[in-house]
Amino acid sequence: MRTPDNGFKQALARGETQIGLWLGLADPGSAELCATCGFDWLLIDGEHAPNELRTILATLQALAPYPAHPVLRIPHGDATCIKQVLEIGAQTLLVPMVESADHARELVRAMRYPPAGVRGVGSGLARSSRWNAYPDYLHEANERQCLLAQVETTGALAQLQEIASVEGVDGVFIGPADLAASMGHLGEPTHPEVRSAIEGAIATIRAMGKAPGILCVDEVLARHYIGLGARVVAVGVDTTLLAQAARSLAARFRAGVGK
Repeated sequence: MRTPDNGFKQALARGETQIGLWLGLADPGSAELCATCGFDWLLIDGEHAPNELRTILATLQALAPYPAHPVLRIPHGDATCIKQVLEIGAQTLLVPMVESADHARELVRAMRYPPAGVRGVGSGLARSSRWNAYPDYLHEANERQCLLAQVETTGALAQLQEIASVEGVDGVFIGPADLAASMGHLGEPTHPEVRSAIEGAIATIRAMGKAPGILCVDEVLARHYIGLGARVVAVGVDTTLLAQAARSLAARFRAGVGK
């Protein structure tokens, strides 16, 4: 058995746009449903959603038969956390609040086996190696991992060129909500000043030869960012889609039903 390639990473290297959906319900069943919908990738949120190691594992298992690539956002860039999620089979990580090139380099090293990194060797216990059924996993894993560094503050934007230049960072993902808050526009990710900062960031990331990414649920604005060169674009959130559909359905029937 051969260690699987990372098709998502390969698509980014070719400059292809990858359209994704954010998963915040922390439920493998709903994640599997979303995997049938035609998205290129699905984001398992371990930062703001109520996920932990076992629910992430169950979600990875639920998504495994489908072509949608699982991207995992971990709660923080801790080397132990990175090691654990790689062991259960995550290939692509989105790490929040990356503030500097040094931080990005630490993340790259945490994702790689020595001598290129510091990832601990425990493949015999790991789903990622299929419990050593992939005989060359230890020598092939480093090149299969994909790292998206999430930049979410004005301080990080000031270091954007340096972060994007780090070898081993495949893409830089802009966090509009936290960026807006950092800029003094809490709850206004589409504020003109925030949009201008995002547009400039996309240009900078592209100029460094990396894939720009963003979450944008405004369809017109998402298409605008894609037109500017965003290549990892989440266009919806499962929790929002469910809430909107359920509220709309209830409102339509309540409007015609007397008390």
